[in-house]
Amino acid sequence: MALPELGQDKGYLSESIFSSIFISFVLWTFHPFIYHSKRFYTVLIWRRVLAFLVASQFLRIITFYSTQLPGPNYHCREGSKLATLPPPNSVLEVLLINFPRGVLFGCGDLIFSSHMIFTLVFVRTYHKYGSKRFIKFLAWFMAIIQSLLIIASRKHYSVDVVVAWYTVNLVVFFVDNKLPEMPDRTNGVPLLPLSTKEKEIRLKEEKDSKLKDEFHKLLNGNHGDPTDRRQRAQMNGRHDEDINHALSEATANGGT
Repeated sequence: MALPELGQDKGYLSESIFSSIFISFVLWTFHPFIYHSKRFYTVLIWRRVLAFLVASQFLRIITFYSTQLPGPNYHCREGSKLATLPPPNSVLEVLLINFPRGVLFGCGDLIFSSHMIFTLVFVRTYHKYGSKRFIKFLAWFMAIIQSLLIIASRKHYSVDVVVAWYTVNLVVFFVDNKLPEMPDRTNGVPLLPLSTKEKEIRLKEEKDSKLKDEFHKLLNGNHGDPTDRRQRAQMNGRHDEDINHALSEATANGGT
């Protein structure tokens, strides 16, 4: 009642937002192959993302198999030729669920929204590992708009979207705590093999860093750890005292 139907001719709006989020996230995860500023490893990012998706989809399968609701979409309503699928004629059709017709015109997999699973996992991942604050804000805003458009397009009930919001966030929170934290790629030893160009860049950066350290040491008069200098100074002082003591004894003996 709060969100009037958009109509069948405007059902593409929610899919357009979802496609833009999906494609943008995939391109962002592969940008380390293009740009020199590499903050993470693509393989490690996708390992975490796939863990979030698998856990969320597993819960979704349990939910919509245990509770079947009448589909709110237009092709699921009474009188539609697509409301029911023809009975399978072989075991292969049972396994594939009349692919792709069963995927495009399914009516039972509602609680909770698979589109929101992907959207929230992608947005949360960029929120944690992304660097642009404006894009983070825009991503969350698009996730909210997509939630409303999914309901207005009658592709899901409001309960499907609401359950997805808190379930996916809880899944990501608990699974993320179980996985080891990703190392920062900007510093440290690389975990994956480097190309020849990356090796040359890394060697040049390390060489420049060493030269800067040596230059600062020369400017500050520091040639080592301050603790070591204090220890050497103490040892030199004791050595000088021993020499002075020996000379005084030798002088006294020579005078006698």
